[in-house]
Amino acid sequence: MSSHWFTERHESSGSSIGYRLVEQLADEQTPFQRIEIYRTSDWGNLMVIDGCTMLTTRDNFLYHEMMTHPALFTHGAPRDVVIIGGGDCGTLREVLRHPEVASAVQIEIDERVTRLAEEYFPELCESNDDPRARLLFDDGIKFMSDAAPESLDVVIVDSTDPVGPAEGLFNAAFYGTCFRALRTGGILVQQSESPLVLLDLIQSMHKAMREVGFSETRTLPFPQPCYPTGWWSCTMACKGGDLAEFREADAAGKPFATRYYNADIHRAALAQPEFMRAVLPR
Repeated sequence: MSSHWFTERHESSGSSIGYRLVEQLADEQTPFQRIEIYRTSDWGNLMVIDGCTMLTTRDNFLYHEMMTHPALFTHGAPRDVVIIGGGDCGTLREVLRHPEVASAVQIEIDERVTRLAEEYFPELCESNDDPRARLLFDDGIKFMSDAAPESLDVVIVDSTDPVGPAEGLFNAAFYGTCFRALRTGGILVQQSESPLVLLDLIQSMHKAMREVGFSETRTLPFPQPCYPTGWWSCTMACKGGDLAEFREADAAGKPFATRYYNADIHRAALAQPEFMRAVLPR
């Protein structure tokens, strides 16, 4: 980092992205990771974990809306939702926009992520006191291992990259615990990195999800300027059902405002670019 810029280099794509800084707001080494918060000149506040950009005020809505609304509008009647990770609470906020959700449990291993988000990204934490919300600071892998069979409708894995604390969230053993905990018709959705440079990881996710019993898997790409390559994705898996169909009328008439997601965006995101269609199952 130069004196006035934060720059994240992404070795596997031979590229980098940077932000002009105004001041550093926080810098903490927790038992799990280093968390830095900056105020930028044009992107609002910036959260960095272990040198990697996590979110900015300006563009986080893209990620949080696509991690939640496609899955929740695909499920027939999502009542019980679990979020693994998601410590900035933006995904929790989007989940709780759905009035049919009765319970949303967020399991974040590092409490300091949430406490810093409450201070520097308060707009993402506005639903933390919702009576349907439950915030746990624990190991999400263990939580899913201990979850009662067929007790959940949607599991959202809002994790960091598959290294460090999040490494165990990208394998068949973890997906198997999610499959067991989901009811028939249940949906697992996981952030799945950039399809432009990490398609091999996405392929391995599809393979592992199907190995443990998920009947269908589908990756939805979306823009994300703050992440490497500027293009990101989420991958959904269903325990029965059809991921190509969703409650389109409900999505079109949603009783809450969004900035990116709508029924047309959902339908468009189901279309696969040719290079993805050639290697991913359909």
